[in-house]
Amino acid sequence: MPIFEYTCQSCGHRFEHLTRGNQDAVCPACEGSALAKHLSTFAVGANAAPRAGAAAPGPCGSCGDPRGPGACSMN
Repeated sequence: MPIFEYTCQSCGHRFEHLTRGNQDAVCPACEGSALAKHLSTFAVGANAAPRAGAAAPGPCGSCGDPRGPGACSMN
């Protein structure tokens, strides 16, 4: 059962909807059915164990530049 994110075209309310079967989403604020679906990212739990053999993130946390945070050109 996927969870989708929507914005209601009528009132602008942004919400998530757990889809079950062929059930259509409806805005919980105004009960509108004109909705814009958004792409969303999935969350990874903070307690997730690292994969065996996976490299640890580098000092800056983004690219692994050994000079430390802010040293690389990644924004």
